Amino acid sequence: MPKVEGGQEGLRALAAAQWRIAATLTAAMIALYFGFILLIAFNKAFLARLVIPGLSLGILLGALVIVCSWLLTWVYVRWANTHYDAGRGRLRNGD
Repeated sequence: MPKVEGGQEGLRALAAAQWRIAATLTAAMIALYFGFILLIAFNKAFLARLVIPGLSLGILLGALVIVCSWLLTWVYVRWANTHYDAGRGRLRNGD
């Protein structure tokens, strides 16, 4: 069984940091998604503008919402691999 030293305080601080990053990234994704949905609902003429022939601004922004979700996921995974896992390792090893 792994030894957890540093007590509950280190574990709580790590859990709080995980919650903050998850809440921040979730809020960013919700803002992006619902911002796009609100644009669809209330400003269709804006989204219907052509960027280049055959590509409207709505299609481009929709694709960017998807790409942004991938980037936010990558940010979380990167943070978890570098900070969260390292913190867990330190707690487990008692460093």
